Amino acid sequence: MQWMGRRESGNTEEGGSGGGGRGIAFGGGIIGIIAAAIYFFTGVDPSQILNQNQQGGSNQTEQIDTRPGGSSGGEESPQKKFAKVVLADTEDVWGKLFSDMGKSYSNPKMVFFQQGITTACGNASSASGPFYCPGDQKVYIDLSFFDELQNKFQAAGDFAQAYVIAHEVGHHVQDLLGVTAKMDQARQQLSQEEYNKLSVKLELQADFYAGVWAYYEKNLKNVLDPGDIEEALNAAHQIGDDRLQKEYQGEVTPDTFTHGSSAQRMYWFKKGYETGDVKQGNTFAAADLE
Repeated sequence: MQWMGRRESGNTEEGGSGGGGRGIAFGGGIIGIIAAAIYFFTGVDPSQILNQNQQGGSNQTEQIDTRPGGSSGGEESPQKKFAKVVLADTEDVWGKLFSDMGKSYSNPKMVFFQQGITTACGNASSASGPFYCPGDQKVYIDLSFFDELQNKFQAAGDFAQAYVIAHEVGHHVQDLLGVTAKMDQARQQLSQEEYNKLSVKLELQADFYAGVWAYYEKNLKNVLDPGDIEEALNAAHQIGDDRLQKEYQGEVTPDTFTHGSSAQRMYWFKKGYETGDVKQGNTFAAADLE
């Protein structure tokens, strides 16, 4: 992705905290899915395992310095600058698409934190992975997550990282369109198994919206490099519920899926990218999710 020297979003914050509020956090990225799998299937505190993984050997990313704090001399890290550019691009794309729909798009904030933070959706640790909180309409991210994305889960490349950010912004789009409120209502009425099925559709729609954003990155902004879409699709494959359950549980239990299988996540991202049409992303009405 061609990102250096381009506009960075000013809608970002460092750390910070929030009080109680509405809603639950959506997203959670790779680490969030794995944390849930570890807890539900082993009863082990996921932070212990994840911290051990972070202490292991690592490879250096070719595109971006992943140090979350910044370079020497107090400069912002390239990783943070990259995240701000991606956020700026989501602002441009979704601002245009909402205008085309006759609606107004309000930009989300992105909060950079380390280790832990208090949000309007409750307390969260870095082990949660990136997530979106509808209670304060903010995307939260510990940039060290991208080390895990590349080194442990073999999802290398700057556009794999861009996909993660675009997915979380996709949850913000859902919030603005009223989908999140409906999910809150459903949570009060459905069994856990039934709600999990809706959760999968919610996450796949966020993948679709990430694909729509990628469509405009290519056709409106012309900033994609060869291999970028493959990086995003690989990331979607690596974080499928079935793949992660197989690795951490030893077997696959579809009734406990919350984000969708590898095939489903790749399908909906690709559909968004190939069509660029927001109207084709109604995962809740889809008869078949892949």
